[in-house]
Amino acid sequence: MKKFSLLVFTFFLFATCSQVQAQDDEAAVKAVIETMFDGMRAADSAMVHSAFSDDAIMQTIIPKRGVMSVEEGSLQRFLTGVGTAHEQVYDERIMDYQIKIDGPMASVWTPYKFYLGKEFSHCGVNSFQLLKKEEGWKIIYIVDTRRIENCPQ
Repeated sequence: MKKFSLLVFTFFLFATCSQVQAQDDEAAVKAVIETMFDGMRAADSAMVHSAFSDDAIMQTIIPKRGVMSVEEGSLQRFLTGVGTAHEQVYDERIMDYQIKIDGPMASVWTPYKFYLGKEFSHCGVNSFQLLKKEEGWKIIYIVDTRRIENCPQ
């Protein structure tokens, strides 16, 4: 009976530790993404850069001549755009975080609304892929959609 009780206790301890680690990883993944958007609002390209792996891939799905296409971006162009002086704040407001983690990989789906200053610009969804490196979670891939119609209120 003692062995059974010890086995049950060990199982619950392991399950609890695993659940705590998963919650910690979810919070850390969300914090990386929020750091990127806080950096955008502050026009701080170094802050934005800290959220990314240096070899990150950036893409946008947009219509071209009536056909949906993938437009390649670049981390360097993104950082330059964020860090170059501009009058209006780049304010991407995340509506929800759907986070899935498997060991060192995380996938995050974030519907958003984007504002230039106080004026609505567009909405869409970001799909992030993150990798847990020695220094922590880093964005390795982001693809987004952009539209001005059928946006959530």
